[in-house]
Amino acid sequence: MGNNVNILLVDDNPADVELTRVNLEDAKLHINLDVVNDGAQALDFLYQQNEYANALRPDMILLDLNLPKVNGREVLAKIKSDKSLKRIPVVVLTSSEAESDIIESYESHANAYVTKPIGLESFANIVKSL
Repeated sequence: MGNNVNILLVDDNPADVELTRVNLEDAKLHINLDVVNDGAQALDFLYQQNEYANALRPDMILLDLNLPKVNGREVLAKIKSDKSLKRIPVVVLTSSEAESDIIESYESHANAYVTKPIGLESFANIVKSL
């Protein structure tokens, strides 16, 4: 795997962003990580709008459910209902272990669901599996 994997991390918690970044570096995966802090920015990034006009299309999206402006559920629904975006794997990241959130995420076609804080091994396995 010579090519870098472009990952878009959508998370408004700086500590979680840093933890994810460290985990990715430790996992020795070739990753280019872009970070946005709310759902509105995520949609701008994916549609290459406003400040993200030159954004690279991500190979995978790590999506927190609890986001300001546009929440993660709405972002997920929008991604999966869009012909040009729906093939991008979405991993839902959340601190919620509520079964309803898990079921709802999969019903919205999330590719995986991970509870924060993410363990390094499980995270690396998910990235490799996608």
